[in-house]
Amino acid sequence: MNIRTKGYIMGAVASAAYGTNPLFALPLFEEGMDSDSMLFFRYLLAIPMMAALMLLRKESFAVRWRDIPLLAVMGLLVATSSLTLFESLRFMDAGIASTMLFVYPVMVALIMTAFCGERLTLRTVVCLVLTVGGVVLLYRQSDGDAVSFKGSMLVMASALSYALYIVGVNRSRLREMASLKITFYALMAGMSAFALRAAIGGELIVPHNWQMWGDVAGLALLPTALSFAFITMAIHYIGSTPTAILGALEPVTAIIIGVTVFGELLTPRIIAGVVLIIAAVTMIVAGGAVSQRIKAAAHHLPHPLRRTRS
Repeated sequence: MNIRTKGYIMGAVASAAYGTNPLFALPLFEEGMDSDSMLFFRYLLAIPMMAALMLLRKESFAVRWRDIPLLAVMGLLVATSSLTLFESLRFMDAGIASTMLFVYPVMVALIMTAFCGERLTLRTVVCLVLTVGGVVLLYRQSDGDAVSFKGSMLVMASALSYALYIVGVNRSRLREMASLKITFYALMAGMSAFALRAAIGGELIVPHNWQMWGDVAGLALLPTALSFAFITMAIHYIGSTPTAILGALEPVTAIIIGVTVFGELLTPRIIAGVVLIIAAVTMIVAGGAVSQRIKAAAHHLPHPLRRTRS
């Protein structure tokens, strides 16, 4: 399996895992936990998971002093994205929040084009149009109610923070650092931020039954440790924009969970939205594979301006 294929698989798994957020968060909200307490324990459990994985792969925990501020910034971006997404769930349905969050690939593509000199190809534009179209079709309102403006702004802040994290990892010296190490220290910084917020607020709600601990562990494993580790590796392998577009699987996962777990209806419009998103993901993956094959083939062809020896 080549590196790009690994990158696509990791990006897909990361996005699907991140889509499980509502599966664990909503029951915890019903039990009375607030976002800060939930995210503190989520990160607290995710950190030893990442440490165990690093030990298993015999990776060093050492970092250079000059990288610590940058790792802290990445951690704060991840923490901000998590907090604003969870807070948005107080003002809108989880399905709506999850689909609105998927504007972040557009933000990644625009940031990479505007500030990082990346060329916006026709294939990327088509993929973005398809994914945005799919999100519009997936976008639903409960009983025709208007979507909360405050909730929408929180989701946009979550998407922007996530987009900045993806670009930051790809375009900084952290690109040369091991993916698991980045995730480990980003989670450390995020947990410290939530601990500080809880200390200032004067309240930290501890899970008080096994079901709550199970939901917190689920948050720590799937949409945190697994998702953040895999998305960081995917960024290293295939870059920021393809990884972001593969995030299309996040709202698809959220829709599947909504239908199978929370009893939401699967309408023709939702099916059409899922089809558009899957088409975009297929196009970006297939297009990348074709591009690699063309480059590989061209590498073995004689240069048109180079004279061959007789």
